[in-house]
Amino acid sequence: MLILVVGLDMSRKNPRSIIANKRVAVLVNPMSARRKWQRYEKIQRYMRRKFQGRIHDEAVAKPGMIALARRLSLVNDVLIILGGDGTLADVMQGVMEAGRAADVLIGIVPLGSGNAIRRSMGIPKVIAKAMRIVKFGTPRPIDLIDFEGRVASMVSIGATAMTTLKTAQSSIRGIVGHALASRSLLLHPRDEMEIELFDGVDDKGEAFQRKSLKLRIFDCVVNKTNHFGYNWLIAPKARINDGYLDVTLFDNRAYSYLFYFPLIYFGRYQRILKHFKVKRIVVRGRNLHIQYNGEALAPRESVDLRVIPDALRVIGPRGKSSWPGPEPGEALSWPGLKT
Repeated sequence: MLILVVGLDMSRKNPRSIIANKRVAVLVNPMSARRKWQRYEKIQRYMRRKFQGRIHDEAVAKPGMIALARRLSLVNDVLIILGGDGTLADVMQGVMEAGRAADVLIGIVPLGSGNAIRRSMGIPKVIAKAMRIVKFGTPRPIDLIDFEGRVASMVSIGATAMTTLKTAQSSIRGIVGHALASRSLLLHPRDEMEIELFDGVDDKGEAFQRKSLKLRIFDCVVNKTNHFGYNWLIAPKARINDGYLDVTLFDNRAYSYLFYFPLIYFGRYQRILKHFKVKRIVVRGRNLHIQYNGEALAPRESVDLRVIPDALRVIGPRGKSSWPGPEPGEALSWPGLKT
């Protein structure tokens, strides 16, 4: 018995790297967080010492990053991403397009300004700690959202998407630019939306195959992660690996939304809103603003979103309770959900 205990202690002190003897590539977005990669030589030295000759920081735009991820996923077992939510989304898109989702592990080292995805996955912001998780963590499946062939972890239709578009059009970047663009929320009306929900459950625990709603909506949030950028807890009931889209409907007016925004930011106000877990959602309306992964798209008349269960494997913290939501194979605590 004594020998068994000593053996367990040694395994904890000296865990084996899960990326050892694997083909590894590091993808860096040099433009993330106002060129943080270029401004902080200490980060570069640290990563180049660990992964000499395997760092790729040449892609500076979305199409280039997707193409780079697609190419590298074909010849590597692990892709380590240094960037924010947009960079991670582009890499995931490339891996999916290459048909390598089942074979490639994704490691996350936060370098962006938003980092909503890493926060929802329990990955620390400190680069050295995040790298330790990449080396010694636990690979776990995550779900994604399918949107017209694009993959996403966060989508919104309505007011926040319109603000994202205004931010993209502004010459002022970062949180200041986003705050200035948010002034347009005061003028944003509630949109007439026809919403169809498929294979889901409501907050009362009542399961349904199809539910149709016709509402005036200020913002419709469809997430797999809990957060938007800047630590905004927009979807407190979302789970990254439960096999469902998390849908929250903000049906309040603009002035009410802004008045209660502190409660919305911390996820408190969402308790009184219409909320569903579904496999698919279709939204129809006129000139619907939409954003996915923080990127605004042109307004459209309809949006069709579906869940992709176990889409990719991401390296998360070790331990049973470190991954948000239920463990794979555990019963879900949400009433009415099927595993």
